[in-house]
Amino acid sequence: MTTATTTKSEIRQSDISALVGRVNKKAYDKYLRRVRLVKLRGFTNREVTFDFPVTALVGPNGAGKTTVLGAAALIHRDVLPRRFFAKSGKYDESMKNWRVEYEIIDKKEQSSTTISRTASYLKAKWNRDAVERETLIFGVSRTLPASERKELSKFIGTTFEGFSEEQLTEPVVEAVEAILGKDAAAYLRVNVGRSSDLSIFASQPLGDVDGYSEFHFGAGEASVIRIVSQIEASADNALILIEEIENGLHPVATRRLVEYLIKVAKRKACQVIFTTHSNDALDPLPNEAVWVAYRGEIKQGKLDVTSLRALTGQINASLAVFTEDRFDELVADVTLRAYCQKHGLDRAGIEIHKLGGAAPARDHTRFHNASPARKFHAVCLLDGDKRQESGFEPKDIELSEVIDGGESGQTQSKDILYIPGEDSPEAYIIERILEGLDKIPNLLGKLTIWLHLDTFMQERVRTSLVQRAYTNHDRHNIFAQIGEDLDFISEELVQRAFITTWAYSYPDDVDAIWNPCHDILAGKDRN
Repeated sequence: MTTATTTKSEIRQSDISALVGRVNKKAYDKYLRRVRLVKLRGFTNREVTFDFPVTALVGPNGAGKTTVLGAAALIHRDVLPRRFFAKSGKYDESMKNWRVEYEIIDKKEQSSTTISRTASYLKAKWNRDAVERETLIFGVSRTLPASERKELSKFIGTTFEGFSEEQLTEPVVEAVEAILGKDAAAYLRVNVGRSSDLSIFASQPLGDVDGYSEFHFGAGEASVIRIVSQIEASADNALILIEEIENGLHPVATRRLVEYLIKVAKRKACQVIFTTHSNDALDPLPNEAVWVAYRGEIKQGKLDVTSLRALTGQINASLAVFTEDRFDELVADVTLRAYCQKHGLDRAGIEIHKLGGAAPARDHTRFHNASPARKFHAVCLLDGDKRQESGFEPKDIELSEVIDGGESGQTQSKDILYIPGEDSPEAYIIERILEGLDKIPNLLGKLTIWLHLDTFMQERVRTSLVQRAYTNHDRHNIFAQIGEDLDFISEELVQRAFITTWAYSYPDDVDAIWNPCHDILAGKDRN
């Protein structure tokens, strides 16, 4: 599994919002809006909605990513059912009564609303109420070396010459260059006969560099050229399905390929669904564009691949803490360390992972703890403002207890924890630091040291904090602004400094977070 790079996505938030809005308005001629897996392999009565035109399917091997991809393909007439769901005689009796239901936008059949379709496997064959739509499928075999693909043997030989050669079109060249980060003007397609169904790519001689064929390409190089060429040649509103999008690609190229697909979705009204194990592939996508499959479940929400390993028990942990985002991850790390120090608990073996939103953190925690196959307990830490929202209240009163050390006396689940306050955690921590400037001895000095600044800069730190507290309109950005004031200290360093100063200055706040699961942290109640 790859880890995410720190390079910022080139996709603008306005483009993301516009594409989400287009789906909500059903402003497509053809679009797969919803798939319900009534019964299909390991899924029973599970639903996937496609709320963004580029969708990522994430999960461990064997979790069902390709099953969902295949289900999306199955209702389209040009896709043979055996492409994803072949039957091997008596060995596949489990296919009996498989059924998938669909909600589809097809303006040619129904101009004003969606249509319903069904695919089912009843008596030894698939019955499909299929729709017409151009569908491109890029399987894992695309990254096989050309020398291992039997169909390309016709291109091998010292006297071989292609029947025809085609230069790549300008849109293909531009896209390939952006993805691979190299000159693509010299690439061309070589056809073996009149039909272009069988072809290879080659690079023409360029300067001092001799030409070479696809037999000497990198696997990812050929894969990108093939994917982009076919997409650019496809009709508008096509469905594009890609297995293991990152195969053969550098992490940066993986992210750039997904960015290209988002641009294609905007330009050609295409819909893309891909499977992946790569955080880099998820980086440009919004939260609603990611679905996570594991243990017969499929949940919506961006999930760090490392966090997925925790959810599926692939890490050596005694306890997992799932948070909404990176800031909450920092809050969990710092406050948990302070709490364990104060109460003599062992911090080792406790993993912390961000899950990309409150609902994913809550849902994955509950599902994980309900699984009899789990190897360790999980809790989730949410922003304080989620405490009053529907769906985030304690699910089961038997799992609840009164918060010790808090002033509210609220009932709180042992599995769902909250950062104090009724606003964002950034706002709460800023307010607590402001309150303590003149009340808590040495608070300003400690904050300055945690900012890695000399103590004589304390008043400069105070001035920045007070002024930004007045002028800032979005507390999510205030730490970056304070960092700019203090000679461009990184935002994460400023965040950690403020969180640490708050945690050790207000131990009752820390107790209010972690007291509800004290026994779990102590290893007494992890079953």
